Amino acid sequence: MSDILIVDDERDIRELISDILKDEGFTTRLAGSSEDCMVAIAAEPPGMLILDIWLKDSNMDGIDILKIVKRDYPDVPVVIISGHGNIEIAVAAIKQGAYDFIEKPFNIDQLLVVIRRAMETSRLRRENIALKRRGAEPAEMLGDSPAFRALVGQLDKVTRSNGRVMLTGASGCGKELAARYIHARSNRAEGPFVSVACASIEPDRMEEVLFGRESDERGVEPGLLEEANGGVIYFDEVADMPPGTQSKILRVLVDQTFLRVGGANKVQVDLRVISSTGRDLETEIEAGRFRRELFHRLNVVPIGVPGLEERREDIPALAAHFIEQLNREQGLPLRTLSEEAAALLQTMSWPGNVRQLRNVIERVLILGDTNGEIAARELPGETGATDDEGRVVLSGTVATLPLREAREAFEREYLVTQINRFSGNISRTAEFVGMERSALHRKLKSLGVVTGQKSPRQTTAESAG
Repeated sequence: MSDILIVDDERDIRELISDILKDEGFTTRLAGSSEDCMVAIAAEPPGMLILDIWLKDSNMDGIDILKIVKRDYPDVPVVIISGHGNIEIAVAAIKQGAYDFIEKPFNIDQLLVVIRRAMETSRLRRENIALKRRGAEPAEMLGDSPAFRALVGQLDKVTRSNGRVMLTGASGCGKELAARYIHARSNRAEGPFVSVACASIEPDRMEEVLFGRESDERGVEPGLLEEANGGVIYFDEVADMPPGTQSKILRVLVDQTFLRVGGANKVQVDLRVISSTGRDLETEIEAGRFRRELFHRLNVVPIGVPGLEERREDIPALAAHFIEQLNREQGLPLRTLSEEAAALLQTMSWPGNVRQLRNVIERVLILGDTNGEIAARELPGETGATDDEGRVVLSGTVATLPLREAREAFEREYLVTQINRFSGNISRTAEFVGMERSALHRKLKSLGVVTGQKSPRQTTAESAG
């Protein structure tokens, strides 16, 4: 459902519209009769239908086709075009479910605006139907690291209240999953969970998408706020919400009412609001891009979601979960991680967090062997510390150092990596590297490594020397 089906009995018209849309990056299919149209739809429902009212030498006219499409494929938006347009025809088309009516000869810019809006509205509706269905499912969160346990402890405390929660953290760390966890364990779990991707909605469309609209021709078209009534509305990356919309959302938070675009009567809703951001909202406020009043209304309970590098202990369990999930959903091989692969995953850099880990696992399952353990060499980012004969390959920097300095550089990097891998747990690090805990402490001190921080670091003297 990604292309646009153009139905018009005039070849020149349908080819003209097709050429215009192709220049704008759309994919099109063409039909010159009602029969060709229905065959094309049956083969694969289009993402959108541009439909002429009058179709010569056809068994059905545009209104007949419109009725069938809205009955059998209600998510496909239909734009009616006609060279014999009048108010009665337009009203009839809209009543039957057409998104809009355009009279020939049409203005190209007007046509493109209508098409983009129709496809965006259809996409948002499909996404939110899917989100609401998934919202009723338990939100599965996996992990046993101290950072993860602390997060779950905070989330559990807010599940039974209606307090507004602000989730902060880097992209891909699982902020929406945390929001779904709250919803699934709250007294609103049977209600909808509606996600608003603030960054992906055009600013001039935000209010219509959120509040809905009213008109004599279309009647009432509910927005996402109404769809979330009785449940949770989740503002993903709320810093991207347009300033004009921010003030109106502030009013919704105060009295749980709003006006639809074009409407005159207030709509009452019962909502719990959860927001997320990867930005520093104080900086956004100082820059004039975010309203301070809205920040204080949304930030009642701030909860930080840790990145993957803060919970490296959870990586093997998360990787195993993604392997099972990808096998179940995509039929990819059901493999296990070797100890070496698991250890390497725990030492890699994860700027994309949990989302990046899932992508890495999916790539390995697609490109790797179909059975057996996943070996370290299959992982992207494995730089080849040994050659084909098993000999250690030195980096250029280490190879130029005297033996004592090279040994210290290696030990320092190795131990810092292992400490990070075990989330700063010195006892587990000592057990893995095969040292007594007291001996490890002495070694770290001699190498100038300071522990007890968010992540280990060198002392100034050592790093300068």
